[in-house]
Amino acid sequence: MLNALLLPLMFSVAGGTFVFLRRPEQRPQGLLIMILFQLVGAAGYVLQPTLEVFALLCVHALFVLVLMTRHLQTPHGTPQPSGE
Repeated sequence: MLNALLLPLMFSVAGGTFVFLRRPEQRPQGLLIMILFQLVGAAGYVLQPTLEVFALLCVHALFVLVLMTRHLQTPHGTPQPSGE
């Protein structure tokens, strides 16, 4: 199961980093997709619970948590009403 989950979760980390750094307007969608990858990994862990898969999921979850925290700490600009 580790071999089946390693590449998708690493792709999720790489894609999430790209979206987080290069496309700030798409951050919520990118974070949602990363959480969905985490759920797929959790389903794989249910099928074959090993320490290595658990460690991989913990690393991925920590990465998602850090990106989510950074996203929530970023101030969002509120649209100003036009003076016209």
